[in-house]
Order: sequence, then C-alpha cells, then structure tokens
Amino acid sequence: MTTSKEVKASDLLVKALEKEGVQHIFGVPGEENLDFLESLRQSKQIQLVLTRHEQGAGFMAATYGRLTGKAGVCLATLGPGATNLVTPAAYAQLGAMPLIMITGQKPIKKSKQGRFQIVNIVRLMEPVTKMSKQIVHGSTIPALVREAFRIAEEERPGAVLLELPEDIAAEATDTHLFEPHERRYAVAGESIIDQAATRIKQAKHPLLLIGAGANRKKECKALQDFVNRTGIPFFNTQMGKGVIDERHPLSLGTAALSDGDYIHCAIDYADLVINVGHDVVEKPPFFMVPEGRTVIHVNFKSAEVDQVYFPQIEVVGDLASSIKLLGEKLGKVDADFSYFMRVKEGIDAHVLQGTEESRFPITPQRLVADVRNAMHEDGIIALDNGIYKVWFARNYKAYHPNSILLDNALATMGAGLSSAMMAALLNPGKRVMALCGDGGFMMNSQELETAVRLDLNLVVTVLNDGSYGMIRWKQAQMGFEDWGLQYNNPDFVTYAQSYGATGHRIESAEMLKETFENAFAAGGVHLVDVPMDYSENTKVLIEELKQKVCLI
Repeated sequence: MTTSKEVKASDLLVKALEKEGVQHIFGVPGEENLDFLESLRQSKQIQLVLTRHEQGAGFMAATYGRLTGKAGVCLATLGPGATNLVTPAAYAQLGAMPLIMITGQKPIKKSKQGRFQIVNIVRLMEPVTKMSKQIVHGSTIPALVREAFRIAEEERPGAVLLELPEDIAAEATDTHLFEPHERRYAVAGESIIDQAATRIKQAKHPLLLIGAGANRKKECKALQDFVNRTGIPFFNTQMGKGVIDERHPLSLGTAALSDGDYIHCAIDYADLVINVGHDVVEKPPFFMVPEGRTVIHVNFKSAEVDQVYFPQIEVVGDLASSIKLLGEKLGKVDADFSYFMRVKEGIDAHVLQGTEESRFPITPQRLVADVRNAMHEDGIIALDNGIYKVWFARNYKAYHPNSILLDNALATMGAGLSSAMMAALLNPGKRVMALCGDGGFMMNSQELETAVRLDLNLVVTVLNDGSYGMIRWKQAQMGFEDWGLQYNNPDFVTYAQSYGATGHRIESAEMLKETFENAFAAGGVHLVDVPMDYSENTKVLIEELKQKVCLI
C-alpha cells in the first residue's frame, strides 16, 4: 500500500484509477459528476473521451476491456444517464468484457431536491453486473476500486458499477491506495489431465472446438501449439474466431449456426469433442444429446450444465496450462481425420461461391470477400448485429485474435460503430472497419462526431436495405406477411458529411473494393453506403442447407 495525506474523495478516486493503469474514461458527465470531472481534469494520465450518448461510452469501454484484458472505464450521471448504461453493462457481462461504470448520484447525507431524477441504480444494475455498489464514504474508495477491477477482470470477466454520490465526492478523506498485482489461476490436477488424454487417445475421430473463453492472449499461443503438436482438426464458435489463424490447414471454419450447416457434418461424425473456452451465453455451436459423443470441457471454471451442454469430463483450471499439459500427454494423435478434411474441402469451396458476383445491390458473399481483401493481414472489423453477422461468421477468415469483433452473447444492435472506434483508437496504424446494418447504425450514429473529433482512421460501412432485415427474414421463414419492418433512411453520404466525415455511395458491385481502398488510403473517418441484396439468405442459409447430404 502507498500512503497519502488528506485529499478530496474525488481526487482519491482518480488516483486509485491511475494506480490501476487507466488511461481513458469514456462518458457523458452530468452535474452530479462535477467534482470527479474537476479531479479528472488535473490527471496527467487519464484522458476523458466525451461521447454523444452513454451507450457509446459504455460500448467503447467494454471493447477496451475485450481488446486489452484490462477493465475499460465509463462515466455517466444519475437517473437517465445511468439507465443508458444498462445495455452496455449487459453487453459486457454476457460478452465477458471487463468494464467499470462510474455513475453519479444526489447527496445521500441530506436531500436537496426530493426524489428528482433518483432511481435506485445500484439495485437496477445488480442483474447485469458482477458487483454493484454505492460509495458511502471516501475512505472506502481505494479498497472498492481495487475490488472492482479484480472482480471485473478475473475469469469470467464482466461489468462492475460504482456509484459516487456528489456529497461523498466532495468530502475530505485520509486513507491509502492499494497496489494492483498479478493473479494466477490454479492448474488442473494431473489425474484429470490423464483421464482426458486417455479418452482422447481412445477416440477414433476427435475434434477440437475453440470458444469465446479461449480468446485471450495467453490461451491463443497454447492452443496453436496444441493443434500443431497433436494434429487434431479444429473449429470455432463465432466469438472464438481468430484464436488460431483460420487459414491453418486443420481449421474447419466457424459454427455460425447451431445445427444443420456443412460444418455439422464433421461435428456429427466426431466421437469426441474437446471444448476449450466454451461459454453458454454464446449461441450453441452444436446440441448435445444423451448417448451421443463424449465432450471434454476445458476451461477456467466448471461447466454450466443445461439441456444442450452436459460434458462428461471437465478439466478445470488455468486454460493455457491445461492445454499445454494435455498436449504434452497426447503428442501426435493417431486417429482418422480424413473425413474432416473432406468436409473442410467442401466448406472452403462453398465459401468461395458468389464472391465474384457482379449483381447489384451487393450480395453478402461479394461483400464479405471484398471486405476481407481490403482489411490486410492485421485489419480489424467490428460487426453490429443483423443477418450479415452470420455471413461474416461463416465466410470471413480471421487471421488474428480479436480481428473480428462480433457479439454472439447479448447480440445487441447499436454497438458496432463504438466498438470499431475503440479498436481504431487503440490501433492507429491498422485498418479498422465498422460494419453496421442501417437499423443498428442509426441507433448510435451520432458517435460519428466523436470519431471525427478523435481524428480516428476508420471506415464505417452501412449495409442499406431499408428494413430490420434479420427479423424480416425470420418473418418470411415463419410464413407471416411481410409487414411492419421497413423504414426510410437519411441520405447517408450527406449525413456523414454533416459530421465532418467523408461519404461514399456504392452504385455497382465493382465500386466496392476500389472505394474501400481509396477510403483507407485517404485516412480519417469515411462512411460507405452499400445497398444490399439479401435474397441469398433464403437460398443459401435455408434451402441449400435443407438439401445438404453428409457423405461419409
């Protein structure tokens, strides 16, 4: 611990945040935050990033946590400011992104405005956070901040709320700061490693699944070594994309759907699945059934059992250590993987179909191919939520961890732009693109001003079909009338220009790749309006899959 003399509580909070290594706070302050804001003004370490909506601040902070492993921090006032953070809190909590939210509140020692704007935010946030607490005395700030970061960052990561009433922020206090320290997780026992290795050796067709919980820096190297050592083919969930380069010769691709896709031919053929980093909040990559294949659960924590996931063996402990020990026990696995390789050939050929399609409006296959070509080796894309997310999950090969930011947990609309902004802020030398449906984009499109003000290099691709396309597609699937889901859009080019960004309108399929190249070369913030043809959804994602035959 380090000692400190008597200071204002809000100054102490800033010092505690600095001690945790915080460099950015994203937010929309209110009058109840003004003591904290003044303390923040005097910080030489922390930059305030003012956003245009609390959701934008929360999504940026959560994405900071996702990309760095350190908790991102956001700020809002009481009442409506704090309630606007509920969706980002759920986004971080379900998506396992470490997030600290600091909100203001009226004085708690005396009332000066009755119940005006007062909502019990601490209680409201409890269902969507790992911890939700009000600061009731300045002396508790160092311990609460240290505990907040510990809880937010430890496995499984998530959201934490600290509420700072304005009278507590202004009071003087004399206390100590706590030094952060590295945490290490216990290693799985040797007996369970031996048991898992024995079952894998006995399997005829073992398969590796990489889930969201494996998408951490240390785990990526361990998993790549495991695959290279054992020779076991692998596939991944949507949020496990890029943990191992999907160009790897043993990569079968992504389980973008829960059942019935081409990759499920391989999954159904496997007699054992090593499920690394599985998180039940993700859309299930496959459904377990009684008397089916053996599933080995490898994760930091034991499995959350439900009707479609009930693993028979659980290797619980530090994930990277577990995979390393398991790989050493196994060595090269002597099993028949020939069928998996035939499935891979079919999937790879399928993904290439339609990528040269010159039809206009743009088809999803052409869009995904042109985006992949534009992003270079280390480019980062951030997806909002819509039917295009399925296309990118299936067709877009991720080369690096967190090079495709998609949300397969809360799956909220409106987060794609802010997530891309955070990626661009952290990676100024890389190509970064947001891909948003017109519906999701308009939910937080005002953050274009923030992106321009931050002088980011960012391409925002708006997929324009004038409707809530995924719901409309589901509506047709269920045999209902096409009703209630279409709307009008602004002129997106003029809209972008009004914020100081550059707007582009795609008028042919051939324009798309060239426009991306020109936008990235120019630098700054660019919006690309892409008219979309989603008629392929039914053909490729429903009709073709119904006719699919798994040839064994």
